Amino acid sequence: MSSNKVIYGLFDDDDKVLHATKTLVSKGYTVNEVYSPFPVHGLDTAMGLRYSRMAITSFIYGVLGAFLITLLMWYIMIEDWPMVIGGKPNFSYGQNLPAFIPVTFEATVFCAAHLMVITFLFRCGLFPGSSSRNPDPRTTDDKFLMEIIESDPKKITEIKNILKKSGAEEIKVKNSESELIDELRESKVTKKKKLKLKSSKKIKKRKNE
Repeated sequence: MSSNKVIYGLFDDDDKVLHATKTLVSKGYTVNEVYSPFPVHGLDTAMGLRYSRMAITSFIYGVLGAFLITLLMWYIMIEDWPMVIGGKPNFSYGQNLPAFIPVTFEATVFCAAHLMVITFLFRCGLFPGSSSRNPDPRTTDDKFLMEIIESDPKKITEIKNILKKSGAEEIKVKNSESELIDELRESKVTKKKKLKLKSSKKIKKRKNE
């Protein structure tokens, strides 16, 4: 049985990567990941990703924030230390409710926003101390990288042909994601060495002149 291969296709335009994704999915292939410097409208639908459930977590966190601030205000203003402010009644939370609405609203928004962002970061693996999973740093600038995992040699050839027709600049087949990362690191090192050699040659020429 042949082992899985990771196919990478590098694009320079979001329309090209979107078209390639739609073509591959229509032919029954699964696009595992697309690395992009900015959100591409319609890409999640083209990849067949499920609808995000972050809205549900936002609602839950909002209800939690409203409940906690309500409990705190009731205890402070009604139960623990009742205060009469402007002649308003202090013996019932219901009678004081209009004065508590602004604080309840702010706490609801605060908890929903902050806890949702924290949940999003942990769900995406962006928590403190996490390692980078981006196989090509060029996708943080102006490139788009598509990742497909396949084991059948015939299907790999067909995928490569589809990527070429869709306008892929580079197509690479690797045994794993780490193999591509190592290759890019090596190319960076060689480029730096070449630049150093060129600069040293220029300096020697200037000295000889």
